[in-house]
Amino acid sequence: MTIQFHDETFRGDYSFKNSDWAIKRFPFPFHEDSYMYSVNMEQHRGGPDGSIYEKRFDVDEHYVSEMRDRAMVLADDPLRCQSLPHMTLAGWDLLELIMVSKSEDYPDLFELHRNGDKWRWVNKPMGIDDSFTFLDEATLPYGPMEYITRQTQGDFCVLDQRDDNLWMDAGMITTQADWSLDFDIGMNFFEWHAPVPLAHEKGIFVRALKFLLSIQQGAPARRLNWTMTVNPLLDTSPENYHKWGIQKTSVTPENIGAKQHLRVELQTFFRLPRSNALVFPIRCYLCCFDDLMSVPKWGRRLHRVIRDLPEELATYKGFIDNRPMMLDYLSAFDDGQPTSMGIWPDRDTEPPLKT
Repeated sequence: MTIQFHDETFRGDYSFKNSDWAIKRFPFPFHEDSYMYSVNMEQHRGGPDGSIYEKRFDVDEHYVSEMRDRAMVLADDPLRCQSLPHMTLAGWDLLELIMVSKSEDYPDLFELHRNGDKWRWVNKPMGIDDSFTFLDEATLPYGPMEYITRQTQGDFCVLDQRDDNLWMDAGMITTQADWSLDFDIGMNFFEWHAPVPLAHEKGIFVRALKFLLSIQQGAPARRLNWTMTVNPLLDTSPENYHKWGIQKTSVTPENIGAKQHLRVELQTFFRLPRSNALVFPIRCYLCCFDDLMSVPKWGRRLHRVIRDLPEELATYKGFIDNRPMMLDYLSAFDDGQPTSMGIWPDRDTEPPLKT
C-alpha cells in the first residue's frame, strides 16, 4: 500500500493519531492473559504481510513527524547521540545496513546508488539527496551513525562485543522509556539492565546475553517490550522527566481512554559485518486505550494483564499509581469470555491481512 504520512506532534498539542490501518498492525505485546518478564526472543526473518515485522526497518504513517521530533530533541540535547571513538566503523556498518534494507524494502521511498565507494542516497519523504564517499566521514554532514539514524524511526544502541559481554558504546536515543544514554554509555549488558526487577534472580539476563552473543550476520532476532505512557510522548527520558512526569497526574476517569497509551517497543538485533558489533534498534509504537479497545480480544486481555501484574513490575512500568483507574476503565471491556492465544486481533495464529 502507499503510505500516507501524517503531519502530527508528539508534544504540545499532541496531534498524534493512529489510522485504522495502524491500529490493526499495532504490536500488541501479550500473547496470553498474563505477563511476566521473559527473554521471548525469536528470529527476525521478516514477517506476515502488512505487519510491523514484514520489513527489516518498518516505515509507517508517522515517519516524517517522528524524524522531525528527533531533530527537535537533538537540537535541545546533542548528548542523546553519542559514539565512542572505536565505534566509527560500526556506524558505517549500520549506515549500510539501513540504506540497503530501506532501498530494497521501500524502493518507492528510498534509493541507494553505489559505484565503488561513491554512494548516493535518496530519501524522498524527507527530501534528502546526498552523495558521499563510503568510510569517509568528511563527506557527510554528521557521523555515519547519526546521519542515518536521523532518518530512521526508533532508537539505536550500537553494542561492542568483547570480554564475553556487550558494551553500550554508541547510540541514538531520543524515544526511550525513562533511561539515559548519557548515563549508560560505556556500560556492559548487566550494568545497564540493573534497574529491571525480578528478571535478574530468574536468570533471564544471563540467558539473554548468551543468546545475543551468538547472533550471526544475516540471522537477526527480535522481541517485544512494553510500558505505559500518558499522552503520545516519544521523548520520555530522565533528562526531561520534569516535563513529562507531571502529566501522569492529568489522567481522569473521563479522559483515560484518550490519554493513556500502551507503549510497545519492537526490539531487533543485527550483527554488523566489519566491526562485529551488535546493533539493537528499539522501535516505539504508541496506541491509546480507546483505540486498543476497538479490538475486543485486546480489551479483555489488557484488563487481565494489568489486573494480575506483580506490584514490582507495575511500579517499574510506571503506572502503579494509575492502576486502579486503568482497571476501572478496562473492566468495562472484559466480558469474561476466553481469549485465543497469540497477539493477532481475534485470531489464534493467522497473521494480519495485508491491506
